[in-house]
Formats: sequence, structure tokens, C-alpha cells
Amino acid sequence: MDLLPISTPHCRIERDGHVVTVTMNRPEARNALSSDMLVGLASAWAYISEEPGVRVAILTGAEGVFCAGADLKAMGTPSTDPAVQERAARIQDYHWKGLLRLELPTKPIVCAVEGYAVAGGTELLIGTDLRVVAESATLGLFEAKRALFPMGGAAIRLPRQIPYCHAMDLLLTGRSITAAEALRMGLVNRVVPDGQALQSAREIADDIASSGPLAVQAILRTYRDTLGMAEPEALKVSDEYGWPVIGSEDAKEGSRAFKEKRPATYEGR
Repeated sequence: MDLLPISTPHCRIERDGHVVTVTMNRPEARNALSSDMLVGLASAWAYISEEPGVRVAILTGAEGVFCAGADLKAMGTPSTDPAVQERAARIQDYHWKGLLRLELPTKPIVCAVEGYAVAGGTELLIGTDLRVVAESATLGLFEAKRALFPMGGAAIRLPRQIPYCHAMDLLLTGRSITAAEALRMGLVNRVVPDGQALQSAREIADDIASSGPLAVQAILRTYRDTLGMAEPEALKVSDEYGWPVIGSEDAKEGSRAFKEKRPATYEGR
């Protein structure tokens, strides 16, 4: 994989073909969020959206831990790297963009979790589209227990993603849950043996990358843009995004590949 120059000391961003892997890289602090990390995350999400050849991203943490949440001191302390300082000044609301609260990428994100994914770590997970979790991982939204508030958007997003009673259980009690419980709640897609989350996430990412990129992006956009709409209005938006995909060159290639019993080669047009 190629290390991209938008990486920061606490965020490693690598590209391998159509897949970008974003690694939170502050293992000495259990990958707790810092300004360095959030600038890197915000830069990664912008790159993933803007780069035509990128089709899917993976978000993970270094050295067997996903993210232990916010480090308020480190988040409030500017980076010592001049290039990161300059980028932080340029990226408006980089904290919220990095945390996936604002301007979600136009391409899907697969989350690969080992170890702790708590507080802000769970909020990051909730901002992704597909989630693979190692069997001994720990998840949880601890904010209410500490008289805080989940500012990454979990109070809104979680009840929309899993049944209300499960969402309120996590949000109001501030308790931790196991990977198995997260799977039963519908919060994650797969539970895998420890050490295999990234490999499993890459398999999912490769499946997505082999699909038609216009179709994948239109499906994501349709879901996001129709939240809260009545079905008739939502179907109009779905048609607006869907018909251009049906008429695309990729759609023709998909039909040809099916008839010829071969893998399709999509170009995003």
C-alpha cells in the first residue's frame, strides 16, 4: 500500500488500488482522539470523496485498539507539525469532519474494530456504513455516565440504526457491551476472531470495490438524502439518482459481463 502525504503523526492513510485504509495511530494512548488525528481523519474523508479512483475506505486503529474516545487535552493542543497546523487552519470544523459528524464521505466506509471502541470510538463506528468487530472488543457510549453528551451525533444516529430500546440502553446507562451483544443489537455486521477484523473488513471492501461505483454512491446518497421524507417524495429522489445509473456505461458493462460469464470492469461512467 502507498502511504499518502495527507497522513499525520496520529493518522496513517494508505491506498491500495480502489481501497483507502485509514489507521488511527496513537497506540500509546489507546488511539484516543487528538488534533493531529482529527486533521488526518478530516483530510482522509475529503480525499476519499474527491478522488475518482477511490471506491471504498476502511477505518481501523493501530496495535489492536480501535479508539478509546476523546483526549480533551490533546484535542485542544495544536499539532507540533507545521504542515498539520497549516491544514488545521484551512479545514473548517476539522474536529466534526474528522469525527464523521459533518460531510460524510460519498464512498462507503468499512469499520474494523479490535480492542476498545468506546465513547468517541463508538461514535466513529456509528458514522461508518459496515462494521467488523473482533470477538473480545469492547464498545460503549460512556458520556451520560460521566455527565457528558455524545457530541459526535450518536444521540440522533443510534436510534435510527438499531431498535429504540437498545439505543436508549446504550445512551442512557453508559454501560459497555461486548461484540456479541453489539451483533445481537444489529449495531455491527460481523464478529470475527481477534486479530482478523482488518482482514475481514478488507474482504468486504474488495466486494464493494468490485461493484459499480456509480451504483454504490447513488445508493448511499439516496439513503442519506431521503431521511425523514415521506415515501412518495423519497421515491422521487430515488428516481433522480437511480435513472442516470441505469443508463450509465457501467450498467451496460455489468449486463455484458453477466451474459459473458466474466467479472465486470467498471470505470465509473
